[in-house]
Formats: sequence, C-alpha cells, structure tokens
Amino acid sequence: MNWTIDELNAFVNSVKLGSFSAAARKMGKAQSRISTAVSNLEADLGFELFDRSAKLPVLTKLGEEMFIEAQSVLAQCQRLNARAMTVTSGEEISLTVAMDEAVPVTAFEALFQRISTQFPLLKLTIINGSQEDIGAWVDAGRADIGIMFHSSTMLPDSLDFMSIGQFKQSLVVAPSHPLAACPAPTLEQLMQYRQLAICDITGQSQTATLSANYWYIDSYYYIVALVLQGVGWALVPEHVAKSDWYIEDLKELSTEYITEPLLVEMGVVNRRDKQIGPVMHWLFDELHSVLH
Repeated sequence: MNWTIDELNAFVNSVKLGSFSAAARKMGKAQSRISTAVSNLEADLGFELFDRSAKLPVLTKLGEEMFIEAQSVLAQCQRLNARAMTVTSGEEISLTVAMDEAVPVTAFEALFQRISTQFPLLKLTIINGSQEDIGAWVDAGRADIGIMFHSSTMLPDSLDFMSIGQFKQSLVVAPSHPLAACPAPTLEQLMQYRQLAICDITGQSQTATLSANYWYIDSYYYIVALVLQGVGWALVPEHVAKSDWYIEDLKELSTEYITEPLLVEMGVVNRRDKQIGPVMHWLFDELHSVLH
C-alpha cells in the first residue's frame, strides 16, 4: 500500500463536498489533480471507491467503508500535527495537578472545564490528597503544581507558594451531640469533648488542637462524617460544612470564644526550579479569580 495523505484528503473532500470540482475549489487545486489523486488511491487500494457511471461520482459499498477509515486517519494526522506544534511552541503536553480534597469543588470544576476548552490537547491528571501531601508531591515531582490549604508547617525550600484566597472555618457538631445545646461554646466546654482534627496522609504532620482529647484524620470529609456520628466536634472549612451533602444535618456553632485564627489560606505551589510553560502561566492567572 503506497497511498498518501494527499490522496486521502482528495477522497474525503470529494465525498463531503459532493464532487471532484468542489473538492478542487476547497483545496485550491485543479480538478484534474483531485480526480488523479482519487484514481491513484483506488489503484493503491486495489478497488474502486466511486461508481462513476452517474453524472456525479457515488460511493461504492467499499468506498463507504473506506470513507469512515480515511476520516479517522486524517483526524489522527491532525492530532499528530497539533501535538508537534505544541512541543515546538513550548506548551506543556501533560500536566499533573495535586489538589487538597477539601477545595471548593464547584469552583474548580468550572476551572477545569475552561482548561479543556483552552488547551484541548493537554493531557491532564488530577490527584487528591490532604494538606502537606500536596506540597510533598510537588516537591518530589509527582505533581507539577499543587492547590492546597496553607500549612502550619514550613513548605520545602524548593517550592513557591502563591495565595489565591481565604476560607473561614466553621465549628460543627451533630445535632445529637451535647455541645449542640451550646450555641456559643466556651473553650472550657469544647475541651470537655473529643475534637476531630486534620492531619496528612501519614498522620505525621498534624494541626494544633484545642482539646486534649482528640483524633487526627486525613480528610475533612471523613471528619464531617464522624462528626455526624456524634464522635466529636470539629473545625472544618466553611464550604465543606455548608456543602449540599451536610448542610441539613450539621449543627454549626459560634466561634466567638475561640482565640485561634479561624481563617484558612488557600494557594498554589510549584517548584521554583521547574520551567513554567504557557498552560501553567494561564492556570496561575485563572487561579487568582477562581475563588472570587
């Protein structure tokens, strides 16, 4: 088989446009070159693609099958050319984003939809973790960028952190929990009950607790699930507490007697020694507005 891409283009355009002359006009070639290209393709394949007995060429049964295959081959060629142009332009071919599992889902779903439109050939991988996991993955090269809540521990020296917004923490309990009867619990009242607090996936990096009786858990969503079971109380990002999954079942209490900072900063991290391409530049610009 010695058929060429030019022959496939001539064939597909002739079918789509209904004639060799229409295909010639679209491709900017003489009609004779189009008909010759199709004839050469038929010779290369070993069978006729068109029944030429009518005024206009009509596809044969085999021609109909080859038309589907030819379109597929040409589409793959277009993807190959686009990928090559992406490489030569410096645009990233693939990108891995590590995200804290408790980020506002709706806002980032919209962001990723925009990425799919802006960079249709990008191969995107999204992985989820909690707090320090994100920085560790970016530092180790497992992810290109990370979207995370600011950690109380120091980030590795290799990483840059850019703030993109802040979230208030909500104090939540189950309606059946004893604290539910205290609209504004004092620190002394909170310290009487178990606190559920966030940690990293290994359990090694942990947030400071207000109660001496505590459990550490590596997911805000699992923390809320246990809060609903009456296991303890917790401070969780406001958007988690107010999500559709929990808002009808949780009891939110006042934090007026909690002196610890209740704002959680969210930002994006990347390795400062890693080249930033067009996709990451675009993403950084978009992240400034995604939470507003």
